[in-house]
Amino acid sequence: MSESKSVSTDPSRADFGAAVDDMRDSVAAFTYDGDRSTQDHLSGAPERRGLVLGDQDPRDAALAEKVLSEDLAWTGRIFNVDRLRVELPDGRSATRDVVRHPGAVAIVALTDEGRICLVRQYRTAIGRVTVEIPAGKLEPGEDPLECAGRELLEETGMRAEKIAFLTTIATSDGFCDELIHLYMATGLTFSQSSPDADEFINVDLVNVGELIDAVLDGRIEDAKTVVGALLCDAIARRLADESSK
Repeated sequence: MSESKSVSTDPSRADFGAAVDDMRDSVAAFTYDGDRSTQDHLSGAPERRGLVLGDQDPRDAALAEKVLSEDLAWTGRIFNVDRLRVELPDGRSATRDVVRHPGAVAIVALTDEGRICLVRQYRTAIGRVTVEIPAGKLEPGEDPLECAGRELLEETGMRAEKIAFLTTIATSDGFCDELIHLYMATGLTFSQSSPDADEFINVDLVNVGELIDAVLDGRIEDAKTVVGALLCDAIARRLADESSK
């Protein structure tokens, strides 16, 4: 009768070595692709000109990267991470790790008394409470305008008589495709909030001028809130200029 042999499932030294090599390759791909000693191109020389938006300058075509392959690297509850292999303008290839996000909305909610609605929420990623304008993720196929009204009500309990589109921002387009659509909400009435099960929020109504001062002093770090506050300031100044004419 032959003796049965046990098979070890513990990782071997070779397994550890392969894992370390893979981690090194991933770090190298994320930080820089290829040998910098072969880099021989320069940025375009500065030109004194009017504003030309992206992809509207004929020279922009020479900056484009061609996607050669795209693989799903990680799947999460809110976003996914894809790893892309691209061809650079000079023909070399590079790796791009891209966070795929469904998009979001943020709401500049103003009361008739000139106060802005802000939410206080603990953000685990940076380990502290932040002060932000209300915001939330788009559901698949959801209209951003409808999402704005829904998120405002859920997070703050406020209903808006009017909601108007302000702008769209790319939050960190170096590695993420998230777009946040900003809206202004007015004619507010308080109903009842209904935050998500894992959301714990306090709500403040703050003078708009105080928020703008905090942004200009560097005391507000949330990007969508910075943009929203500066938009409020810019709109107010334009309206004041027009009324004075």
